[in-house]
Amino acid sequence: MSKNPASKPKPGVDADVEPICTNRKARYKYDILDDIECGIVLQGSEVKSLRDGKGSLDEAYARVRDGELWLIGCDIAVYPQANLMNHEPKRTRKLLLHRRELRKFADTADHKGLTLVPLAMYFKRGIAKVRVAIGKGRKLHDKREQVKKTEVQKDIRRAMIARR
Repeated sequence: MSKNPASKPKPGVDADVEPICTNRKARYKYDILDDIECGIVLQGSEVKSLRDGKGSLDEAYARVRDGELWLIGCDIAVYPQANLMNHEPKRTRKLLLHRRELRKFADTADHKGLTLVPLAMYFKRGIAKVRVAIGKGRKLHDKREQVKKTEVQKDIRRAMIARR
């Protein structure tokens, strides 16, 4: 009796992780130096909205304020069934880290030209998580160079497949 191949988990993908949204422009605009997984403090209507996939990290960034890490500019759409108990879509949200992780992460982020950028938001075993990275902003010529490299890699892959 054969098993359904679609039911097998893909290699390298955690079965407990349910993606919500990603910041696709972050890897284009920044050179990612290091990243870390953080918890996030949410209200009930925000969790419901995220379960519907109504979150966006496009204009979001993170800041260290008063020894705490905050996510700023993250847009979580209002949940229509929440009526009076709804949340503000673009409010600042606290990110949860152990104090020593935050200290280590903040020290490297304090260097000139480095930014804390959220890469992805997902549910891990039912708990909302955000992957935040330290990124160094790319110049325009660096972005063009990166696009050229990816185009060359795609061409090589296509040639290898066509050769088989």
